[in-house]
Amino acid sequence: MKSGDYAYVWESPEWPRWRYDLAALAGSLTDVGRAQGLLLGRLADIGMSLRDQASLVALTDDVVKTSEIEGEQLNVESVRSSIARHLGVDIGALAPVDRHVDGVVEMILDATLRCELAVTRERLFGWHAALFPTGYSGMSRISVGAWRDDSRGRVSGPIGRQRVHFEAPPAHRLEAETRHFLEWINGETDEHPLVKAGLGHLWFVTLHPFDDGNGRIARAIGDLLLARADDSPQRFYSVSAQIQKGRKAYYDILERTQKGALDVTEWLSWFLATVHRAVDEAHHVLDSVLAKARFWQRFAGTPMNERQIKLLNRLLDGFDGKLTSSKLASIAKCSPDTALRDISGLVSHGALRRSAAGGRSTSYELPDLKV
Repeated sequence: MKSGDYAYVWESPEWPRWRYDLAALAGSLTDVGRAQGLLLGRLADIGMSLRDQASLVALTDDVVKTSEIEGEQLNVESVRSSIARHLGVDIGALAPVDRHVDGVVEMILDATLRCELAVTRERLFGWHAALFPTGYSGMSRISVGAWRDDSRGRVSGPIGRQRVHFEAPPAHRLEAETRHFLEWINGETDEHPLVKAGLGHLWFVTLHPFDDGNGRIARAIGDLLLARADDSPQRFYSVSAQIQKGRKAYYDILERTQKGALDVTEWLSWFLATVHRAVDEAHHVLDSVLAKARFWQRFAGTPMNERQIKLLNRLLDGFDGKLTSSKLASIAKCSPDTALRDISGLVSHGALRRSAAGGRSTSYELPDLKV
């Protein structure tokens, strides 16, 4: 049977013997490996506390963005608090966390911190149950911790005008298909570790074995295999954050790959480029973590109240827009007069300065601190 005689890759008589042009990927594999080496070299030169902070930023981004890809918005502070609590990282006051946020966090942390453990049917069922603690996806009741029992594919668009991007194998094949997949993940194979991460992500998406949550679990599997490739359970970069930035391209290439032959060179090239961007972005995250540490070293002896500390941390983590006394009053839930006194105190200590940018209201920014 020729590749044009079947609609989806899993219908091929050669399925699941993925093919790819390793020579065409060699340059990308070298580039990603070099970028990973540079990042790990920088991380080796800083203390454990700063590495924990950099990892916290990356994991928070990963949890938030893997959900955003599916159109779900999680509260960033809740995610950060949940991760900090699980990792034992001190970030001061913790934000409230609901069980749904905790479930997504637990899945990602289990995939990465325990990357060396076998991926089993029961482990995947546990991840799925963590994603859907109420047994519902939105308003729909779904089978939780069990393979789907009907045909399933990825669709988009409003009800009545939905577009089918691809269809998954029929439910009666899932036991055998997932068994083969798990044997491959847990076994010693010839693939380059980065290639294996890309294939694991793609293969799970192709099987689409659950009623919902397949994309998030596929990306968690990719993270698990990347952690194995890095030989480190601690994560410092987020592939999901890069996928979310190019969400349409992600779904487009998945659709093309599902409907093509078993040659997945194009997918792997896209995946490696995405990993490379994620590693490059991690350098910016590390820069901000180091800058934040230098700032607090500089102002360690400066008397500040809780509101002022919270404000400065918000600015150091990347404040959206201009800071004014009215915005601080809203953030800190205090009176405008109290907010202005807090800001004036920080300005007098040199921890804040008036922004040169004009406007109807005076705005403030962090000072430039010399390294």
